[in-house]
Amino acid sequence: MLKLYYAPNSCALASHLALEHSGAAYEACKVDFANQEQRSPGFLAINPKGRVPALITSHGVLTETPAILVYIAQLFPAARLAPLEDAWQFAQAQSFNSYLCSTVHVAHAHRYRGYRWSDDEAAIESMKRKVPQSMKACFDEIENNLIKGPYVLGEHFSICDMYLFTITNWLDGDGVDVNWFPKVAALRQRMLASPVVQKVLKAQ
Repeated sequence: MLKLYYAPNSCALASHLALEHSGAAYEACKVDFANQEQRSPGFLAINPKGRVPALITSHGVLTETPAILVYIAQLFPAARLAPLEDAWQFAQAQSFNSYLCSTVHVAHAHRYRGYRWSDDEAAIESMKRKVPQSMKACFDEIENNLIKGPYVLGEHFSICDMYLFTITNWLDGDGVDVNWFPKVAALRQRMLASPVVQKVLKAQ
């Protein structure tokens, strides 16, 4: 059985959604960030990075959201969570998820984790003030250039939508109104109406 380590309100929500949509048999294990459980010897033995998500598989431990999402999609192809049969479309999915991971999530992280980039308190405060502008710019790009249809890749729901939904949920705290982005807001509402999504959110 697969085992997912997650923390509430983290990017691990995307992997949790993918597992539930896949129909996989899995166990979800909450990591208590409030009490620094991610830095405990027990969790560091699972993921030395001290972060979530971490997915225990029959092959070992897999980390990083884009990799976990693709692994789940490939492990359960009947769920059709990614366009595995079309090399171009699959590359587009990878490109979108890489943008969320390497650019959008990093922009968001400046709100809480400026210490990763600077030890100067004034610089860290400056990073925090920049977050609303940076996140709006990222979502302008998503809204205007990256969403291909009602879903990220067009007509078909995929792991990209699960990942985008996860990060979209951070916008309010980042000082950005999701309603500035009609396509993103509509996608979020469709997902919130899903019983599968509601089940996972309640488990968080």
